[in-house]
Amino acid sequence: MQIHQLGEGQPELAVVAGIHGDEPCGVEAVKRLVADDPAVERPVKLIIANEEALEAGERFLEEDLNRAFPGDPDGDTHESRLAHELAREVQGCTVLALHSTQSYAEPIGVIDTVDEIARSLAPLLPVDVLIETDNHTDGRLIEHAHTIELECGLQGTDEAADNAYWLTRSFLSATNALSVPVSDDRLAQPGRDEVQVFRLDGPIAKPPGREYDVVVPNFERVEAGERFALADGEALTADEPFYPVLLSAEGYDDIFGYAAEAVGTIE
Repeated sequence: MQIHQLGEGQPELAVVAGIHGDEPCGVEAVKRLVADDPAVERPVKLIIANEEALEAGERFLEEDLNRAFPGDPDGDTHESRLAHELAREVQGCTVLALHSTQSYAEPIGVIDTVDEIARSLAPLLPVDVLIETDNHTDGRLIEHAHTIELECGLQGTDEAADNAYWLTRSFLSATNALSVPVSDDRLAQPGRDEVQVFRLDGPIAKPPGREYDVVVPNFERVEAGERFALADGEALTADEPFYPVLLSAEGYDDIFGYAAEAVGTIE
């Protein structure tokens, strides 16, 4: 684990990148911020988490780090021990965790539950959508209090890395660490009055097959009986209405993504 700090004193803010070794966008953002060395009003801890998985170019070495929290200092896996160390490093901090996805190109927020941090920060960040996991993804860092996760764009793309940098600056501006205005035209002004919130209902399983396709857009309502995916050319249809979240043919081995309900907005 690699740790940098902007500013002097005990940090109450932390940015975590590289939780998954196949998601380099946050790592590039942290390196860019370290090189910039901006003046900050509040000290900030910048963390590159799973260096070994990043070096290997793999999502993880022994288990998914973002399913391993709170971890165990004597755990059987590298990620279990690392989760314990990382949780200790961010204790007492408001945390931004940077990720990317194979299912959606625009930045989106992910939280455990809509709390005061989500309500205060989400309207200040350039995201239109906030996903409330509601305990459907146990062991994630967002179960740590005062944590928001941002999916910065499509995995492995330059756009996701650039988004991660400006999203981080937006987070630091929203938390009064940076007084310099965010200057990226795409991300500085969200251009909307509210953030739509979706709550996960549960995963959508993939049946056995060799070829998969998703035929509906994420975050748009799928009606009962509507086709939403294909498995080896066979149509899969919805038993009841749902909103698809992080649906992708390739993103997960055993699920397409998640079904969700629209539960309101944050203004």
